[in-house]
Amino acid sequence: MIQDDTPAGQAADSTALTHRSPLTDPVDLAYFDAQYQHHEDPWHIRDSWYETRKRGLVLAALDRPSYANGFEPGCSVGEITAALAPRCRSLLAVDAHVSAVETTRRRLGPDTHVMVAQAVLPNDWSAVVAPSGPFDLVVVSEIGYFFTPVAWREFCSLLSGGLTADATVLACHWRPDFAERTMATAELHEILGDALGRPVQSTLTDADFSLQVWAGAGASIAERDGLR
Repeated sequence: MIQDDTPAGQAADSTALTHRSPLTDPVDLAYFDAQYQHHEDPWHIRDSWYETRKRGLVLAALDRPSYANGFEPGCSVGEITAALAPRCRSLLAVDAHVSAVETTRRRLGPDTHVMVAQAVLPNDWSAVVAPSGPFDLVVVSEIGYFFTPVAWREFCSLLSGGLTADATVLACHWRPDFAERTMATAELHEILGDALGRPVQSTLTDADFSLQVWAGAGASIAERDGLR
């Protein structure tokens, strides 16, 4: 969870965001160094009810019980990774920070069908991500607003090219403004949706976060189950 720095009365997804100096890297790695320096799980992903509830909603929003090849960019301490592992025959989880990668590897233990790697995206896409694709599931959770706008657009383009025809992509991001944010969540999801060119299957707008699922399978879940 990102700390809510929204001033009183300011609407979520505000376009009046607090920007710092332009970044030369795709993400501000110094920010993550500072976070992980003091706590293995700086956003309390393991133990907060907010994160536990959100994780349950993310998993429930997935349109199939199982997938052949999943990808989770920005895995942090591996809680979503661990929940996705039983639903994927193969799963790649990456994070830019070495501490997060090490924690996720410990979290997953002997799950040999899960590969956890360090990667700064989109720079390391060709070397780390592309060899494991194409993917039929991608879960993009709480990472988009740490990219520079240029890097986010490049990431979305690369992601679109690394999917199977029937792939499912889920994005979930915190809505209120905070100091490190580079783009509003609504803009992040619009850019991703435009790059994917797939229909939106479901949308959840919570007071704190937005969740969207794009699916290439065509038929709805009820249609696939023969219910309509």
